[in-house]
Amino acid sequence: MGTVQLLPLLLLLLLLLFCGGGAPAGGCNETRMLELLPRCRAAFSASMHSVAVGKWCDLAEFIVYYESFTNCTEAESLAVGCYWPNPLAQSFLTSAHRQFFSNCSVEREHWEDPPDEVLVPLIALPVLLTLAMVALVVWRSKQTDRPL
Repeated sequence: MGTVQLLPLLLLLLLLLFCGGGAPAGGCNETRMLELLPRCRAAFSASMHSVAVGKWCDLAEFIVYYESFTNCTEAESLAVGCYWPNPLAQSFLTSAHRQFFSNCSVEREHWEDPPDEVLVPLIALPVLLTLAMVALVVWRSKQTDRPL
């Protein structure tokens, strides 16, 4: 191949390098995306049904399937010229959350102060130790000031 034939190829590569692999100029084909996204959802549903229902709230049990699901929605969106995330892909993700994770609640522990019998010594002890150390340092520094 001569340099004249390589020039268009190099220009195309430079254009792809600087412009990236964005959405085609034709725009987003939402109709086609609505046809493709259910396949992602079906694959995710099949994968989730291989996980015991009691473990649906344990992220370690299904994270691989969820990642595949999100990657699938991203790939299908980009394949039809749509950005990702987009409202349609987001609705598919949200519907999966409703179906599989609606019973997963965030259990937050309710923290309470310890009883006064425990709290007072926990506060007083460091204060008293600090005062004792300061007194010791002051006393020791005065002891070294005296001639022997």
